[in-house]
Amino acid sequence: MTMLPLTTLLVLALSGDNPQASPARQVTAAEAAQPAEVAAIIPQPVSVTARRGRFPLTRRTTIWTDAAGAAVGRQLARYLEPATGMTLRVQTGGTLPAGAVILRRDPTLRKKLGPEGYLLDIRPARVLARAPGAAGLFYAVQTLRQLLPPEIFREAPVAGVEWSWPAVTIEDWPRFPWRGAHLDVGRHFMPKEFVKKYIDLLALHKLNIFHWHLTEDQGWRLQIKQYPNLTDVGAWRKETIVGHQPRGNSPWQFDKTPHGGFYTQDDAREIVAYGKARFVTVMPEIEMPGHAVAAIAAYPEIGVTGEPIDVAGYWGIFSDILNAEPSTLRFMQNVLGEVLEIFPSRYVHIGGDEAEKSKWKASPRIQARIRELGLADEHELQSWFIRQMDAFLVSKGRRLVGWDEILEGGLAENAVVMSWRGTKGGIEAARSGHDVIMAPESHTYLNYYEAKAWAGEPLAHPGHLPLEKVYSFEPIPSELEPEFAKHVLGAQAQLWTEYVPTPKDAEYKVFPRLTALAEVVWTPAEKKNYEDYLQRLAVHLRRLEALDVNFRPLAPDAR
Repeated sequence: MTMLPLTTLLVLALSGDNPQASPARQVTAAEAAQPAEVAAIIPQPVSVTARRGRFPLTRRTTIWTDAAGAAVGRQLARYLEPATGMTLRVQTGGTLPAGAVILRRDPTLRKKLGPEGYLLDIRPARVLARAPGAAGLFYAVQTLRQLLPPEIFREAPVAGVEWSWPAVTIEDWPRFPWRGAHLDVGRHFMPKEFVKKYIDLLALHKLNIFHWHLTEDQGWRLQIKQYPNLTDVGAWRKETIVGHQPRGNSPWQFDKTPHGGFYTQDDAREIVAYGKARFVTVMPEIEMPGHAVAAIAAYPEIGVTGEPIDVAGYWGIFSDILNAEPSTLRFMQNVLGEVLEIFPSRYVHIGGDEAEKSKWKASPRIQARIRELGLADEHELQSWFIRQMDAFLVSKGRRLVGWDEILEGGLAENAVVMSWRGTKGGIEAARSGHDVIMAPESHTYLNYYEAKAWAGEPLAHPGHLPLEKVYSFEPIPSELEPEFAKHVLGAQAQLWTEYVPTPKDAEYKVFPRLTALAEVVWTPAEKKNYEDYLQRLAVHLRRLEALDVNFRPLAPDAR
């Protein structure tokens, strides 16, 4: 048995040799330069061992599962059917048939692999996937998909393809438990069908958190039955600014076109269930106390002045902010109460970022409220506000997540910090014993241009985030002491949609950079290799093409 790098193994599968008649061998440089026709796995597994032979996938192949893996077995059959034209039989329990694809839960592997790891052993006579739980079996299935030709991702039978898996043994588990991707649907509404596609793409890359940013100054996107104006009014803006906002005295241009949309609670439950079936947890975000213009437009009494305002049609940080009255806290907790009925996620994000406090400073009532509460200033008032939400969520068995501004004025006792302004806030939180998700804009904000030269590129946030920089990200900062590293749960990518009006624009911004982030959070740091990743990515882009993903083509400036 010969240990080979994954890229060598994959190119070997392309060679003209009969793999059942010859042992694994090192390929030549010329062979390695050939375009791969068989899968290259992203994210890179922990270990891959090449074997002789191939397992043929035929109409007689049975998918055998134990009871714990039955749903994953049926999902594998659904994945394979469109492109192969084969409706494979799924058998739960009973005698193992010959030539089967076996999915088996093995709790004894948990100590070695963790809750999401898997072992995959492919031989000419059978395929065996074992995992401590159903999540690991699902990730084994994602690897099985990638070990077939890229055409497996087509939605109609593909002629002339020999469907078989290379014989290989893979041991694999994630580096971090939090492997996330964020989607802002507040600035631009994204249809439910695209949200599902986004979840599918997360699952393919073994990401397990979908951070759904549901409320913003420019739109409130989730139905709240107790407060119907949040969507009747707050989900719609009159117009949207065109292009980058000009500075100085230059005139602003608007498109004069209303924009909006929202998800009913049934829509949201459907998306939650869709994610659950793919081992993706949907974490909702309800912004407070800032980024609340749409909510205040719907219910002016929750703002500082009580005066009517419009849902925002341009971008930026707004002075309109929630007040700190008991009635407003009850309002937001009532909102969260309905949110919790829809989303079973242990984690609930409450924003907390960019809360501009000038109206708090100017309001006699807010200043009196600060004195009533015995607080020092507006920062402590925000901290007090967040603490009320933290206590409410804890009472419901949930955990609060907030952007790193929630550190200002004192951090709520049970809060998880999402560190976006670099890693400094995450380091501070980890040192104080709080869990952290690293999401620094320098390495994870996919709304920035991927190209250094912006000419000819779709409009994006000013800034440059190339593929290689995403891949280079290290979620555990070198300056963080080892005893606190356990508090870094993982990392995630962000997509803010000020300049992302359509799903196809979203795909262009996200891919292929999300594939790099997926490897950052899954693959052991010592196994990461950017040049090897690029070789695998060249194959992986063919999969994304089959999945109708509008990815940005690789170019020299992306490297």
